[in-house]
Amino acid sequence: MKQTKIATALAMTLLLGVAAPPDSAAQTGETIEVDVELVLAVDVSRSMTERELQIQRRGYAEALNSESVAKAIKNGLIGKIALTYVEWGGVYWQRVVVDWQIIENEADLAAFANQITANFDGVLRRTSISSAITYAANKIDDNNFTALRRVIDISGDGPNNEGPPVTGARDDALARGMIINGLPLMTREGLGARFHLEDLDAYYHNCVIGGPGSFVIPVTEWDEFPEAVRRKLVLELAGADAMPILKAQYRGETESGYDCLIGERIWQRFIGP
Repeated sequence: MKQTKIATALAMTLLLGVAAPPDSAAQTGETIEVDVELVLAVDVSRSMTERELQIQRRGYAEALNSESVAKAIKNGLIGKIALTYVEWGGVYWQRVVVDWQIIENEADLAAFANQITANFDGVLRRTSISSAITYAANKIDDNNFTALRRVIDISGDGPNNEGPPVTGARDDALARGMIINGLPLMTREGLGARFHLEDLDAYYHNCVIGGPGSFVIPVTEWDEFPEAVRRKLVLELAGADAMPILKAQYRGETESGYDCLIGERIWQRFIGP
């Protein structure tokens, strides 16, 4: 079943015209143990400008090439991680830019970074964080790696406004033993001013992230982006002991008092059902 799902995912990738190197573990059928399975899930919805999309990819590439990220990987118990880079937009709009790769050293990180910046594709419709989380969780469950920490890293510039409520997708991923961290992009350059959420960091904290040691690192200016990504990666790779202690596992309005359907309500106000 796992091999069938992987083959289907690769077929969809080819249909989207995205260059995604195959998962080396999937090719052999063996299970490979790593310190962390990490999905970098990056928002490329319509609210993002072309400039912002390029800043994101180059920022991730710069962070991956940093000495501190390489050191965090080498200091792991096993000394290697499994990494994939996925871009997402609406419910049915996810694309794999770089599929699962084993990362052990600076050369591996540089090769991964080069694949991220090889080309820049257009934006992908609306914003479905819930679908991005579910897609990322399935990619983790369907790969041929095993790790003590399985992490979904979500970055985005707005709240969920399409698909199932984000809290349900979050809770399902947490129940499957995953950790979700957030990188809310609180810049104002994008095309969706009507949908801008002033407290997007609070939204991510209350509605998106969860799991042991989960955290939010907001970005308010684009020149902060590469450093924010670098800090985030080091924290994720270093493990829970090095992560900030945050109360992260909220369950929506009933317990946190935050309206986790705010994105859907804003969309209905301006666009309709």
